[in-house]
Amino acid sequence: MKLTRTMWPLFATVLAAALTAGAARAEEPADLKEKVLKLNSITGDEPVANKVRELVKDKAGTEKLLKTAEDMVKLNSKQFQYPGAVILARSAAGLKNYDLSLRFFKLCGEIATKVKSASKMEEAYQGQIIILLEQKKYSEAEKVAQSFMELQGDEKLEEAKLGVVELLVTAKTRQGKITDAMKIVDALNQEFKGEWYFTQLKARVLFDAGKLEDSVKAYTETLDLLSKAERMKPAQQEAQTNRIRYILSSVYVELNQIDKAAEQLQTLLKKKPDSPSFNNDLGYIWADHDMNLDESEKLIRKALDEDRKLRSKDKDLTKDEDKDKPEYLDSLGWVLFKKKQFAEAKKPLLEAVKDPDGGQHIEIFDHLADVHMALGEKAEAIAVWKKALDLDVSGKRDQKRQQEVVKKLKAAEGK
Repeated sequence: MKLTRTMWPLFATVLAAALTAGAARAEEPADLKEKVLKLNSITGDEPVANKVRELVKDKAGTEKLLKTAEDMVKLNSKQFQYPGAVILARSAAGLKNYDLSLRFFKLCGEIATKVKSASKMEEAYQGQIIILLEQKKYSEAEKVAQSFMELQGDEKLEEAKLGVVELLVTAKTRQGKITDAMKIVDALNQEFKGEWYFTQLKARVLFDAGKLEDSVKAYTETLDLLSKAERMKPAQQEAQTNRIRYILSSVYVELNQIDKAAEQLQTLLKKKPDSPSFNNDLGYIWADHDMNLDESEKLIRKALDEDRKLRSKDKDLTKDEDKDKPEYLDSLGWVLFKKKQFAEAKKPLLEAVKDPDGGQHIEIFDHLADVHMALGEKAEAIAVWKKALDLDVSGKRDQKRQQEVVKKLKAAEGK
């Protein structure tokens, strides 16, 4: 197109705007670099945690900050001190930028090793291992954990190793190295007799090994040891006791001992009657086993209501974050299905699978497909089951569900 004289003023305006925008963009990296370097001056557990929360909430802004930090660390890692590196590592993890998070956790490890801080070394190595476990890189996670366990140092470093050994056990069990994992927990329980922490670790490995009755015994023993742990602060003692009861309820479910599972959750509800998770879980396991359906629905609806109350108190929640949890929506849909209210069941299940988290669970897809089938919507059910089979599943429970979905899909397709 030929530029005429009458078009010059407009062109000049556009050009000036473009140059101004270019200047602003040229300044932006420098501003971001300054923000990155300021992270080095934030010290203390709470200020660091607060900064991480702030950065994770500002996804768009923090992604730019992380890109700048990535460029900076490639050029010169010495620009970073431990606080800045750990804030960036944790923020990157919060935004699921796992590769960058791993890079900064490794840098944290290098810095911590130079200053010989056992607590910082523990945090840095734990961060690396957790990221690798999240990525299902179990072999790599095991190597990192093992390398930490082999470090030589003072008494503080030896104590710090106890904070990593559980992750080493986790990495081994997820690779199916149950015998190796059990040797570690047996040695720990021999050395630290009567310590609840290592007893519960043994219980978890027994569960992974499929030795459910033995796992129940170990978790029950853990509860007994916790009740006698006089050195623990009451609040911490209660929190850990509640956690073990909660886990124990799920082991009873796997054993199909639903009354015992319910008993654990009912004990927890007496302490915390407004807990969304306790209400939801009790409601779900009853519904899933066709028990107490009216009471189940009440519990699940209470879970949703209580969770909404908690969200209403969080003033920092974004619009996208202020939503019902997919697991609670799934529970509601499932209890309504069990009550043969199929049309009503479909809505919460559709909401659940649309959620980024809910859309990763094969169980929720299976429930939705069952509802479609009950409504005579065979084509929709088949499509949902096919989506379910595209999901990446891990763990015995999901693998078992996957096999059930395959059977249902074949039956629906007449194969």
